[in-house]
Parts: sequence; structure tokens; C-alpha cells
Amino acid sequence: MRFKGRMELEHGLKQIDIAPLIDIVFQLLIFFMLTSSFIMQPGIKVSLPKAVTSEVVKYEDIEILVTGENVTYFNGKVVTIQELKNLLKQAAGREQNILIKADRRASLGRVVEVWDLARDLGIAQINIATDQE
Repeated sequence: MRFKGRMELEHGLKQIDIAPLIDIVFQLLIFFMLTSSFIMQPGIKVSLPKAVTSEVVKYEDIEILVTGENVTYFNGKVVTIQELKNLLKQAAGREQNILIKADRRASLGRVVEVWDLARDLGIAQINIATDQE
């Protein structure tokens, strides 16, 4: 007994149904797009001030961050002003550049204190991060 489906295969396929293949590829595409948006990078949320005349800085050796609550971070670690002074002394010996990222709600006094501390220790290149408009 011969089945009709088997006879079609013996005489050659007329066309391949690719609709299921397209469905699977589309579902995989959606899956990877959605899962990639859920990957979070750890960090500290800072709302940078806007500046029209800012320039793009390629790379900085040290990142000092001042949050809106005036908490100071040195390369992602919470530090006090005294600890920051000791770390900046070491950085001044290695001639590293500094990027200060300060939240727009941060105290100007704290930002100036960090800036002044770095300049007092002899660090030549100090930049402040901003968002371009």
C-alpha cells in the first residue's frame, strides 16, 4: 500500500514551505532583542549638567564622581576626602589625568574642593564631564 505523501517525495518536491522557519527565526530575533535590553550595567546614577561648548574627551585614567547627595566616589568606590587626598597623591606621582563627574544637584563647594585638592597635589589635567546639548 502506497501513501500519497510518499509518492510526492519520490517524484520530487514541488516547493519547500519556509513559513515555519521564518516564524522560528522571528521568535529568536525577538527573544534576543528583549533579553539584551534587560542586561544592566552596574553603576552610579548621575545626572550630568549640560554644556554647549563641551568637547569630547577620549580617555581618562581616574574618574571621580560626586553624587547629588555629595557622596564622593573614586573609580567606583566610596571614599572620604582624606582617602581621596591619599589616592590623588599616588595618581600625581604617576601623572594620570582626572575626570570629575558631578551630578547637577551636587554641591558646587564639594566639586571645587575636589578640583582644588587635585590641583594642589600637582595633577595637570583635570576635566569635568558634561552632557552636550
